[in-house]
Amino acid sequence: MIDACRHEVVGLVIEVGSKVRKYKVGDRVGVGCKVGACHTCENCENNLENYCPKYILTYNSVNYDGTKTYGGYSDHMVANERYVFRIPDNLPLDAAAPLLCAGITTYSPLKYFRLDKPCMKVGVVGLGGLGHVAVKFAKAFGAVVTVISTSPHKKKEVVGQLGANSFLAAMGTLDGIIDTVSAAHALVPLLFLLKSHGKIIMVGAPEKPLELPVFPLIMGRKIIAGSGIGGMKETQEMIDFAGKHNITPEIEVIPMDYVNTAMERLARGDVKYRFVLDVGNTLKTALSFSPRLCFQNIGLEVVWHGHVKRRI
Repeated sequence: MIDACRHEVVGLVIEVGSKVRKYKVGDRVGVGCKVGACHTCENCENNLENYCPKYILTYNSVNYDGTKTYGGYSDHMVANERYVFRIPDNLPLDAAAPLLCAGITTYSPLKYFRLDKPCMKVGVVGLGGLGHVAVKFAKAFGAVVTVISTSPHKKKEVVGQLGANSFLAAMGTLDGIIDTVSAAHALVPLLFLLKSHGKIIMVGAPEKPLELPVFPLIMGRKIIAGSGIGGMKETQEMIDFAGKHNITPEIEVIPMDYVNTAMERLARGDVKYRFVLDVGNTLKTALSFSPRLCFQNIGLEVVWHGHVKRRI
């Protein structure tokens, strides 16, 4: 069995430890990509646990007590309250789940690189699980949003359903670009779309190195930067912002016994835009009828219904 991401987990609190102060039984909560850090380094002290050199992933990592972290593919989960997020009542749990990774991955660079101001001209490269959420956050900030894609048939969907302002950008017109593509792609054409002092922020993670000529950077004082999810404080801020503006990813909820089919559909790009696994209602049934489920290292979110423990 291949390990899967198992992060972006939501559910209800069913038990709290004696030192827990932020949550009570029945609260709607979620856990993102990280469940621990050193809490003493400069990054942790500045609410940037995501950049702590000793961070603990929600999955495939080693916890404080030496045990392995398994993420959300179970009917219960225990987490430190520092890494638990409150989900606003107006956000459906299943639709809120992808915000805990895809949401903060796109929200954080928009904020940090000051692309969250009204009338900023923001491009989004790639219209997938990350890209479509980037469009929604940028629009909520008041930006003029352009989606940059190699798939012309997506134009109607981008402008109509997601609310982007345009599908292609003219040279020298964008203040910044959120690049969500995880495959090899050319950066130079994107640099030409930027105004002087513009920036490309990489949030996708291509497997192979990308070619980066320096001259297009020099001509215009342009920047290529990276960003990886966000700290715990900012993640809660993002969730609250999403609740205020009714921002939810486009999802398809699936049962556990549909996982193998979901993998095949993901491989051919047949999902708009995130699968969400309903573990709480379907895990036991799936295990009893399909004990050899196959998981791959790609983005699946997990949603429970009333089966979450939290403790400190």
